Amino acid sequence: MAFSRNLTADETLQPGAQGRPGMTRREMLRDCLLAGAGLAIEASLGGCGARQRGRKTGVPRGWHEVSHYEKLPGNRVRCGICWRACEVGPGERGQCGNKENRDGVYYSLVYGKVAALNVDPIEKKPLFHFLPGTSALSFGTAGCNMHCRNCQNWEISQRQPEQVHSLPYSPEALATLARKHSCASLAYTYNEPTVFYDFMRDTARLAREYGLRSVMVSNGTLRRQPMLELAPVLDAVKVDLKSGTNDFYKQYCDGVLSPVQETIKRVHGLGKWLEVVFLVIPGLTDGRDNIAQACDWLLSAAGADTPLHFSRFHPEYRLKDIPATPYETLARCHEQARQAGLNYVYVGNVAEEEHQQTRCPGCGRTVIGRSGFEITAIHLDDGRCRYCHQPIPGVWA
Repeated sequence: MAFSRNLTADETLQPGAQGRPGMTRREMLRDCLLAGAGLAIEASLGGCGARQRGRKTGVPRGWHEVSHYEKLPGNRVRCGICWRACEVGPGERGQCGNKENRDGVYYSLVYGKVAALNVDPIEKKPLFHFLPGTSALSFGTAGCNMHCRNCQNWEISQRQPEQVHSLPYSPEALATLARKHSCASLAYTYNEPTVFYDFMRDTARLAREYGLRSVMVSNGTLRRQPMLELAPVLDAVKVDLKSGTNDFYKQYCDGVLSPVQETIKRVHGLGKWLEVVFLVIPGLTDGRDNIAQACDWLLSAAGADTPLHFSRFHPEYRLKDIPATPYETLARCHEQARQAGLNYVYVGNVAEEEHQQTRCPGCGRTVIGRSGFEITAIHLDDGRCRYCHQPIPGVWA
C-alpha cells in the first residue's frame, strides 16, 4: 500500500473534520450515523475554553471517568496521566481541554469519540522496523497536552471537543473495523494519545483479544504508572524528540524535555519496540550542537539500534513564516547521526529514497527497500540479513 486508504464516508473522519456552521440538528444526526449500526450522537456546538470556570451539575451522556487522578479537598482533583499533573477545580478542565471536573469526579469528554480515522501504512507513523508492509487502523480525538506552534493536526489537537465533529466508536467497533480492513494493528495517533488514555488502553486490551497489535504515536509525556498499566497490551511506540534542548520545548511547544526523555528510557527498558522522530526546523532545531545533543543522548539512553527518523519541516499552523527544511540539511543530520554511532537513521517527508532504505550494519546491503510508504523488497530471514545473517532488530512477524 503506497498511501493512506480513506475509509468510506460512513466509517471515517479526516483530521480537522468539523460540523458545518449553522447545520441543523437533523443534519448533525445524519452525519453522525455509525456504519451499519444505526446509532447517532447529539453534538453540542459552542466555545468552551480550557480551565473553564463555573459551577456545573450533572454528567452529560457519554462522559467517562478517567482512571488516573487524585481527589483533593474542596472537590478539586489532580490528574495523574501526563507530566502536567493538572490540579482542576469543580467545573474546570485540564490543560488538554478534554477532561473536566464535575463535583470532584474527573471525566474524559472524548472516550469513544473519534475525530480522525484512517487505514494507514505502518510506515506512515513512521515505524520502519515494525511489521513492514502492513496496515494500521489509525484514529485520534480532540485535544492535546502540548501546544506546538508547528502542529500538523492542529484542527483537532488544538481544539475543544465541542469544536470538533466526532463520531462514536467503541473499542469493539474499532477492533472489528480493523479486522474488516485486514489491518495488523491499531495506531493511537493524530492527536496525543496520552490525553485519551483510557480509550486507548481499553481499545488496546480488546485489540489483543482480536489478535491485533497496538501502536502509540506519542509526544512522550505519559507518566510512569499509566505506562506500566498500558505496557502489557502495547507493542510499539513512536516518540517525538522535538529537540535536544529544553529551551525549544518551553518556547515552541509549551512543554518540557525531561518527561520525554524519561518516557523514551522507560519504553526501551520495558522491551517495547521504539522508534524516535526528530523534526528538523530551519533555524530552530537544525543546529549541529542540537543534533549532537539529541543523538548522543539517544545513543546512551536507548542504544545504537533504536531507529531515528529526521523529518522534514513544512510551514504549518503558527510557523508558516519558516521555510521547508532543505534536503541538504536533512542529509547532513543523517550523516551526523551515523557518525555518532546510531545504526538505523532515516530521512522522512521527502521524495528522495536514498535515506529511507534499511541497510544491514554488517554488510551494508539493503534489507528493506522502500518507495514512499510502499515496501519494494524485504531481504530478511527470521529477522536476520539474508546476505550476512546479521540480526536486524525489530518486530518482523
